[in-house]
Amino acid sequence: MEVWTVAVIGSDSGLEKALPIAARLGKVLAKRKLNIVIGAGGGREGLPLHAARAAKADGGSVFGVSPWSSAREHRLKRKNKSDIFDFITYTGFGIKGRNVVLVRSADAVIMVGGAMGTLNEFSIAFDEGKIIGIVEGSGGTSDRIRGIAPLGRNKGARIVYSSNPSGLVDAVLKLLNKYGS
Repeated sequence: MEVWTVAVIGSDSGLEKALPIAARLGKVLAKRKLNIVIGAGGGREGLPLHAARAAKADGGSVFGVSPWSSAREHRLKRKNKSDIFDFITYTGFGIKGRNVVLVRSADAVIMVGGAMGTLNEFSIAFDEGKIIGIVEGSGGTSDRIRGIAPLGRNKGARIVYSSNPSGLVDAVLKLLNKYGS
């Protein structure tokens, strides 16, 4: 059985109402034995970190992609103090460059909440032809992406939508098992 890696992307602040949704998402990802990768070090206590904490608490594996070039720089500059990561890749590419590495490191992407940075991550995933899950009802970009996605020339991206984290993860997993990453 293939072990898949899912990038969780979303808001780093401002969507407190979506924290329980992010936690449910993390728990489902851990239960389905999916590896999780999130941005590390650039943001605040956001939805992807909340999902990762919940996954880690349920035995999941969590990987981080840092915008900083070394563990030392990461420790000095990061805004959150989370030590939940099993492994961190230090890119040295800044936030936008880190986003490319984050998305390309994953077999699929799941968006919860989101703002402009999340839109950047989504557009990379869309352009890369990734499988993308959107948690509707989580606010921000996630609740607006249906109107944005058709504007791009699709290079093979498969997008699924659901307000139910469990159903969404199952739909993403079904696509991964059918098409691969």
